[in-house]
Amino acid sequence: MTPELTNRECNRATLDRQLLLRRADLDVLAAVEHLIGLQAQAPFPPYTGLWTRLTDFRPADLANRLLDRSVVRIALMRGTVHLVSAADCLTLRPLHQSMLERVVRTAHRTHLDGIEFADVAEYARTLVDEKPRSTTELATLLLARWPGRDRQALLNVARSGLPLVQLPPRAIWGRSGQATVTTAQTWLDRPLHSTSTLDALVLRYLAAFGPASVADAQKWSGLTRLGEIFDRLRPDLITFRAETGAELFDLPDAPRPGPDIDAPVRFLPDFDNILLSHADPSRIMPAEHRAKLFTVNGIIRAALLVDGRTSGQWQITREAKTAVLTIHPFGRLSTNDKRQVEKEGANLLAFAEDKAEAQAIRILPVAD
Repeated sequence: MTPELTNRECNRATLDRQLLLRRADLDVLAAVEHLIGLQAQAPFPPYTGLWTRLTDFRPADLANRLLDRSVVRIALMRGTVHLVSAADCLTLRPLHQSMLERVVRTAHRTHLDGIEFADVAEYARTLVDEKPRSTTELATLLLARWPGRDRQALLNVARSGLPLVQLPPRAIWGRSGQATVTTAQTWLDRPLHSTSTLDALVLRYLAAFGPASVADAQKWSGLTRLGEIFDRLRPDLITFRAETGAELFDLPDAPRPGPDIDAPVRFLPDFDNILLSHADPSRIMPAEHRAKLFTVNGIIRAALLVDGRTSGQWQITREAKTAVLTIHPFGRLSTNDKRQVEKEGANLLAFAEDKAEAQAIRILPVAD
């Protein structure tokens, strides 16, 4: 009989692999590769995502990796921008090529009649090979070549056809910069290569997000028809039954701590992958919290974890010279939980707003 894993057991296993049960003593590159990247469609959430997972993390630890080109920002899983290692950029991008094109065709089907994706990609390549281009400039030049078309659709066709990386100073802590792109091959001075396989990708996914179902892996990656990959790997995996009845796969030697292991308070940034990487995210995010964290315009709000589950949202604002961390709990916090939230919140402010003259934490009352 297939053993059952409770939702709480899945919660603790995934938190462990996501480096959220305890901060890990890893350097940035090792952490980014273990996590198979961090979603990074906004420039700065990955800094908080690494701070909440690593010991002694400082913004320069990631900024320097972007500057020395050992990590890059590129569209990968689900067609969204991720911060990944240079090595993963070069090996994972080919695995997602067909998915990226499918996403664009679906999103812009009414704007792309008669457009050859290969023609747009080749023309875009000549433009960014000439010099790095801002996405605004690239879209304008593509529109001049295909007048009357939708500029965003043309830009997304180029992004799906080419491995476009976003260059510094974009996403460098404390600096600002528009999205400027060139190809990964040019930026990294190395070709894309297909040494990785979908089999290897699935195994890495389980190591970072498991135990998980086929549907979970497809949700995380945006890829389809992964069932045949899991079936091929089945002899080397173990299986469980989720509370919902879904079949869960896992690596035999992966950590699965017991349900009684304590989970510390953690502040997740906007767009954190742990909320986006399971078809059934209830191990971390109860269904009733989704509407509070996922907005209609595609923003995934920064989340507070208490006992390993989403328990509120948070944001940092400036009021005159004071940095204010405002927390919106989804339910009443116990005295001990509130104390832990305030303690970790103070650590977050010390990290994110170290130059503020004053810092304050505001926990709002729970709405009746």
